[in-house]
Amino acid sequence: MSFRPLIAVCGTTGVGKSQLAIDLALYLKNKFHGENGWKGARIINSDAMQVYAGLDVLTNKMPESEQAGVEHLLMGFKHPGEQYVVGQWVKDAMTAVTTMHARKEIPIVVGGTSYWLQHLLFSDRLLHKGVEGTAPQADDGLQHAINSLPHNLRDLYDNLSERELPASADLPENAFAMHELLNALDPAMAARWHWKDTRKVLRSLCIVKESGRRPSEILREQARTASLSRYDSLCFWVHADRDVLNERLCMRVDKMLEQGLLDEVRTLMALAKEDADEDASTSSSGADQSKEFTSSIYQSIGYREFHGYLSTLTGHPDASDKKYQEAAENMKISTRQYARRQVSWIRNKLIPAIQLDAESWAANVRDPAVRITSDFLCGRPMESPLSSDTARELLTVKSLPSKYVLCPL
Repeated sequence: MSFRPLIAVCGTTGVGKSQLAIDLALYLKNKFHGENGWKGARIINSDAMQVYAGLDVLTNKMPESEQAGVEHLLMGFKHPGEQYVVGQWVKDAMTAVTTMHARKEIPIVVGGTSYWLQHLLFSDRLLHKGVEGTAPQADDGLQHAINSLPHNLRDLYDNLSERELPASADLPENAFAMHELLNALDPAMAARWHWKDTRKVLRSLCIVKESGRRPSEILREQARTASLSRYDSLCFWVHADRDVLNERLCMRVDKMLEQGLLDEVRTLMALAKEDADEDASTSSSGADQSKEFTSSIYQSIGYREFHGYLSTLTGHPDASDKKYQEAAENMKISTRQYARRQVSWIRNKLIPAIQLDAESWAANVRDPAVRITSDFLCGRPMESPLSSDTARELLTVKSLPSKYVLCPL
């Protein structure tokens, strides 16, 4: 099989993934002279929020002036509010990779949505719907569970594809009903998710409906089979110590506020109102306000946190105002929590080839990344992914005991 190289850069928000991708692209364009004619690179965005046009501060896009002329694909091409999910992105990214390989260019995939990157690098991990217009045949046990559903849960199941994701904070009864439905159809999967984790609960239910199988059974099958790599991949994990990263993230939020974050939140609030008015005009049940923080670009950190503050504001924003400060602090907390979730996903789902420490950029990140990339593309021996103490610690999957938590309703 021919050599099909792909370089991926992953890591938490705020560690400099985009800068490393640009540094590598410039090296491949200006200094690399490899075998088989490989020369030059373009960047493919794998951040779920940065696919949307505009709102550059809210979505943390790298300014064009800092992109050093490197072309970025799949960035800023979707209308805010439009749904764009992992399967669509993987298809578009694969098309871009094929085009680049035909031109002897190296694809560099970078972004914070590690779930997307995982499904690009490894095939046979995404579930596909059955033939359009038909429902897959469930096995006897699952079909019996579906037929035994009480009326309210059967109605919920039958209309899954027509329902928006309920926001558990606003409509907890919807979120709890979805979890109750999942527990009736796949108790093992329901035990994995808290009832407030509406996105994962809904995705599990959609897998049942789209595939006619319990997602827990599919996961067990996948665990028994090796992942098939689509490409000859080199993956860099850019990492920073938690204390260093937390301080950097707080400074980043402050900078975003200085750069006009609240103006973009207002723009998004106006867009949400337009979408709600349009939904109300076409739906007999009126607008569904519950999707406002749970779909497409409305999930961006900063939108939910400042929505309440701006909704009641009568004058100009005042950084000394207590509610402003509370919103800013909530945004910083959400950003830190998101970074921790990203680390957890990378460690458990996306084991990378080389881990890099972002605290000293040139010596610890750019230079070793350039050296490793050259070795990779030229077929030279490469150093062990576990060559540093930090890498050995981070790339060790820890086995934790199960913990059950009883949550009062």
